[in-house]
Amino acid sequence: MSTNHPQHNGFLLKHSIAVDVALFTIQAGILKVLLVKRENAPYRGMWALPGGMVGPEESVDAAALRELHEETSIGNIYLEQLYTFGEINRDPRGRVITVAYYALVNWQQVQLKAYQRVSEANWFAVKRLPDLAFDHRRIIDYALERLRNKINYTTVAFQLLSREFTLTQLQSSYEVIIGTRLDKRNFRRKMLQLGILKATRQFHANGRQRPARLYTFMAPKVIKLQEKGIIVPF
Repeated sequence: MSTNHPQHNGFLLKHSIAVDVALFTIQAGILKVLLVKRENAPYRGMWALPGGMVGPEESVDAAALRELHEETSIGNIYLEQLYTFGEINRDPRGRVITVAYYALVNWQQVQLKAYQRVSEANWFAVKRLPDLAFDHRRIIDYALERLRNKINYTTVAFQLLSREFTLTQLQSSYEVIIGTRLDKRNFRRKMLQLGILKATRQFHANGRQRPARLYTFMAPKVIKLQEKGIIVPF
């Protein structure tokens, strides 16, 4: 007898595939992650990452985007696959294997609203997280580690910025993510030498301080640098 279900020693293996999304942003100089409050068991009333089960007719990538949109109304963003979490007994409902995703967004450019299966959706400082459902604290910690490693060789921090930004705003994004201060002169010298920034004719006024020039990001330049193996070592 043929079957589409995996077998082991003649017994059918029953398991489910889930997706979870760790979405980060920076608000007022604080790195935050998006959490939702669960309406259903298990862990009803607890905060968790947006996510859910993968449907039988969809890919894990499609499921991650769908769950994020269904629970928070956030859509049309690029999610990167993080890791597969498959430890036994990580979900009280049974054997659940989770494919986790992560991304950085500018919180001012997304409209956050709780929808299906959740009663609330909000940003929480990663250093002051509430008790979380499942193993979502571990997923967040893993995503944060990946994010900090990745910032040195990609332009991931640019996703937090508006289309035009100052060098101070760019440096601040890097500092918040890696959790340490960077030398201003050294940071600017390296960023400008890479040739991935284009100066505009616009300036940003900040009180009595001298207006700061606004820059834009040149994506084709970054792609060429990455192809050559050139990174941004801060």
